[in-house]
Amino acid sequence: MGESKRRKEVMGEKYGSPEPIASWIPFLTKDKAETFVKVSTQAAWYGIGAMVVIWLTIRFIGPAFGWWHLAD
Repeated sequence: MGESKRRKEVMGEKYGSPEPIASWIPFLTKDKAETFVKVSTQAAWYGIGAMVVIWLTIRFIGPAFGWWHLAD
């Protein structure tokens, strides 16, 4: 418990605030990095789902309705 009090005295106002991941990027904190990973992972899954829907449309739905014919 003594270490925490010493750290609080040394850091002053900065104590308890999120630390930047890299000192040369002061706005990039661990919380923002976690949020970025969460959002980009979700976006990747949406992209995969969209790709499957497009593939199904090109491969099965379009030819079934006579919109086009497959070349194979």
